[in-house]
Amino acid sequence: MMNCCGLLTVQKEPVPLKSIEVELEVRDHVATVVSTLNYQNKEDKPIEAVFVFPLPGDAAVCHFSAKMGQKEIVAEVKEKQEAREEYDDALSSGQQAFLLEESDQSPDVFSMSVGCLPPGESASIRLEYVTELAVQADEGLRFCLPAVLNPRYTPQGSEAPTVQVNSVPASLVPYSLSFSARVSSPRPISKVESSCSLDPLQFLNTDQTQATVKLGAGHKFDRDVEVLIYYKDAHQPTAVVEAGQASAKPGTLMGDPVVMVSLFPEFPQSVMSSVASCGEFVFLMDRSGSMDCNINSSRQQETRIGSARDTLLLLLKSLPMGCYFNIYSFGSSYEHIFPHSVEYSEKTMEEALKVVEKMKADLGGTEILEALQDIYKQPCIPKQPRQLFIFTDGEVDNTKQVLDLVKKNSGSHRCFSFGIGEGASSALINGLAREGGGHAQFITGSDRMQPKVMQSLRFALQPAVEDVSVTWDLPKGTSVMVVSPPITTIFQGQRTLLYGRLTGQSAEAAQGGVTVKYSLSGSPSQTQLLFDLKPKEDTGLTIHRLAARTLIRSLETEDIDNLEKDDYEAKKKKVVELSVQSGVSSAFTAFVAVNRDSGEATHGPLVRRDIPVPMAMGMMSSMAYCCAAVDMDCGPQMMMCSSIGGVQDLCYDEGDYEEPLSGNGSVGLDEIEVIPPKQPPRDPFLQLVSLQKASGCWLLDSALAAALGKTCEEVEKSKPALMNNEVWATILALIWLHGFKSDAKEEWELLSMKAVLWLRAQKASSLSESVEAGKVLLGCSFQKDVLEL
Repeated sequence: MMNCCGLLTVQKEPVPLKSIEVELEVRDHVATVVSTLNYQNKEDKPIEAVFVFPLPGDAAVCHFSAKMGQKEIVAEVKEKQEAREEYDDALSSGQQAFLLEESDQSPDVFSMSVGCLPPGESASIRLEYVTELAVQADEGLRFCLPAVLNPRYTPQGSEAPTVQVNSVPASLVPYSLSFSARVSSPRPISKVESSCSLDPLQFLNTDQTQATVKLGAGHKFDRDVEVLIYYKDAHQPTAVVEAGQASAKPGTLMGDPVVMVSLFPEFPQSVMSSVASCGEFVFLMDRSGSMDCNINSSRQQETRIGSARDTLLLLLKSLPMGCYFNIYSFGSSYEHIFPHSVEYSEKTMEEALKVVEKMKADLGGTEILEALQDIYKQPCIPKQPRQLFIFTDGEVDNTKQVLDLVKKNSGSHRCFSFGIGEGASSALINGLAREGGGHAQFITGSDRMQPKVMQSLRFALQPAVEDVSVTWDLPKGTSVMVVSPPITTIFQGQRTLLYGRLTGQSAEAAQGGVTVKYSLSGSPSQTQLLFDLKPKEDTGLTIHRLAARTLIRSLETEDIDNLEKDDYEAKKKKVVELSVQSGVSSAFTAFVAVNRDSGEATHGPLVRRDIPVPMAMGMMSSMAYCCAAVDMDCGPQMMMCSSIGGVQDLCYDEGDYEEPLSGNGSVGLDEIEVIPPKQPPRDPFLQLVSLQKASGCWLLDSALAAALGKTCEEVEKSKPALMNNEVWATILALIWLHGFKSDAKEEWELLSMKAVLWLRAQKASSLSESVEAGKVLLGCSFQKDVLEL
């Protein structure tokens, strides 16, 4: 397991990292991130500073350098073992050296080693990466600077991780963060939002296609820095051709021009207005100890597991009649409600809801692999396409193993993943959706889980796109070698990216074209784009590096661990060659730099200093009700132990991290005050939703009247003569949703559609009259007819 609480503070061991400066440049949907880490050794002995930190899982790390005084050393990409040996040899001879490598377990965890920093000396480390920005369901582009790296759970029997994570409360992190961003696009920028406080957006031109923004003063390390960028006409397809590197050999990825095509397929409205009435929906819920943490600091009463229960309620009420479903949950072990997926009915829905209401974060660690294996063992149901929804705070250590399993079974299902809370692994969440042909969502900051999950359910209910093919139309003498994996899934309003290496004679004045054809609901459809072949100016090598990262990831995720030794070595050699050629990191390479001109070698023992990362606020807030978590019913929690000098050490129980870690002092169990969390009253909206039947209707009873804020007498008295009780109840429920929850329509729209279909099937008379009577009873004045969607 990883050390999860190596508390390093000024009161204990000095931390040589003093500040981090981050500059973000966004061009359309591609981001370049430059981080400068400033170190200073204030001790009287030489040190080695080791910093384990997160990066976006799909980032292409393309530059690593160190500056001491006026001298700058640019690191080279080398085979990982060779880089480690060169780094160790430099340290043993008293030279300054720097190493940056990706974790063997997860591509979103990096380790930076600053070696042999003499007493009193400073070093400035520059790290640069490029990444594509994912499109969210609300059409915003999401950039996340991970500030939080939660300790990753290592399943029992697994090898110990190669990197160790040290976490402390945000208030004890001794280094500062500054963050600024510049955004530019061919289309106007509508707005920029963030989970953190931002200074006002500053536009740089009159057409509002360029802007700058930065973090507000006083930002704390209690959350990731999430930025959402919205453009006008975001669905416009684009293509950019980037010239090859002048110093690279022609006929290679870096030497030839590369085209990046961004497509936004638009499905016919007639298809999108219909909702699929079939499918097998499998929900996999994380019930590890960390799910008992608060969603965020502003909603102290709402835990991750509590929000997950409410989300499952909405999902179960929104499923269409005729589908199949099941609910799994996992921790150190896994459970399921039914032995296999069952047909959706009133009986099975109610049975599932009774279990959901009792769900707690009481299953220990985070072992998702065995639960997935059991799901994939279940035979698929004919004509019921499987849709897998995975909810987790994403703190697992065997990310690559999990993604390999999903990829192996990608032909049997679509996977929709949700990262809950700060520090969720982007490599895991994005990787699950990518390998499973689905869509990823992150619930952080003030986000509510329910609207994002319901957006993904609408994606899942879209008809599956089949028979996808890509054809290129290029001038004579020019051809394309596609770098991207084959397109297997397409969603309405979601970007599809293609990278291709252009070879042959250049025809810069000519146009090229690409066409994506596919079958949608049995009908042929296509999306086409024409583009200029002339390379754009000032793109640097961003597109080449993203293309290289795409190809490297494809090679890394090909089941290489099961290859014969010779085949494995050949595949590894190919990845290393591509990584070195492009200057982009991989699982088999690392950046290494040695200062061979540092003068006299440094003598004396080298002291290691592990630099702490901030701990998520959700983890901190769970201390409000500390407990022993051995036999107590409140689930695995964090324990707070006494310490020296008033600085508190944090230690975790076996809930998420296999074994407890002790602090400097100790306390007895009888000294720990157990404060059970207060149970807030049930949200009237969720109360109303909970009363809906699987068919879509509501019953006219006292529970419904209470949810509507009325008495039974008031509801009965207002009912039109000869009106059926269930029809009247359903109309009232729909009026209440439209009148009092219009701002949350995305949460109830699907269950409302089901209710309207049920109403229409009743062929009741005088519906318009009943709607008007219901509006008078409930005091709603909106004009929209609730029977029109």
